[in-house]
Amino acid sequence: MALGFETTEGNMDAHYDQVMAARAKAQGSAERAYFAYSTILDRAAFEEWRHQHGYDFFELPAGEPAEGVDLALQYDFPSRWWGGRVAGLVDRPGASVYGLLFRVAEKDWPIIQHKEGWVTQMCVERPVRVRVGGRELEATAFTTAEGRRSADGPVSQRFVEALARGAEAAGLPSAWVTSLRNTQAG
Repeated sequence: MALGFETTEGNMDAHYDQVMAARAKAQGSAERAYFAYSTILDRAAFEEWRHQHGYDFFELPAGEPAEGVDLALQYDFPSRWWGGRVAGLVDRPGASVYGLLFRVAEKDWPIIQHKEGWVTQMCVERPVRVRVGGRELEATAFTTAEGRRSADGPVSQRFVEALARGAEAAGLPSAWVTSLRNTQAG
């Protein structure tokens, strides 16, 4: 559910030290399966965020197109940075959300948590089932924290454009990209 880019000093925000301390504590070579469906797929938006937060050293690994099973987008978080509501996930039997499945090194997971708004308690981690390459597996995605959900205000047009741009660049199904572009924003 990638959120805003607000910073406090220079190009690093107040959470940088917290993230770097968590990275330093990470042990071993374990990986996490991360289902990304949001603006992290928009390379330009991700690169801007990465630079503004001091993570220029971090490279997102290659991802595989994946289908989040029994999920739907819900525009339920009002973001000042995006100028309107941005999307999280809700359970919806029979529905799908498309994204990329990344295998992220455990030591880099705190950067993903920061990008997705977990560090600032805007969102929470949640397990999701994804289909990728003909198999189904469990991954972690991020969605709006219960206490932060709201239907107040318009859906962010800029956010919707970033979602569609990222989905297209990721090679996700054209019907999915079209459905994102058709989201009523503003």
